[in-house]
Amino acid sequence: MIPILAELYLWTKALHIVSVIAWMAGLFYLPRLFVYHTEAARRGDSRDEIFQVMERRLLRAIMSPAMVATWLFGLALVLTPGIVDWSSVWPWTKAAGVLGMTWFHQWLGLRRKELAAGTCTVSGRTFRIMNEVPTLLLIVIVFSVVLKF
Repeated sequence: MIPILAELYLWTKALHIVSVIAWMAGLFYLPRLFVYHTEAARRGDSRDEIFQVMERRLLRAIMSPAMVATWLFGLALVLTPGIVDWSSVWPWTKAAGVLGMTWFHQWLGLRRKELAAGTCTVSGRTFRIMNEVPTLLLIVIVFSVVLKF
């Protein structure tokens, strides 16, 4: 299987990048929806229902499949011969960043369920602050991969 990964390297890398972009778009947008949801909607009103549909569809139809694809294509890249030098620091900092992104994705999923149940205690301000997490992780990941320190 490894030799075929070398032949498919450019396709795998392109699909990985597309998956990452889709995942990042959701990671940036969902917390912003949560801000508006917590500040503009009340449990059971029409805005609450609209936000719940938007949040659920974003998470299930775009973000989660994009996260899975990112992981699959990323692992395929890791298994491609000659791509990763594990004696360098960069693969480890990238891995830490990806694990952080995955944790953030799961955190958002839990907050979505709480918002749907009407039990979320996270404020709009906290969601605004948390909205910066994917940006910081993105910086770590991109600098790790491009600069290969």
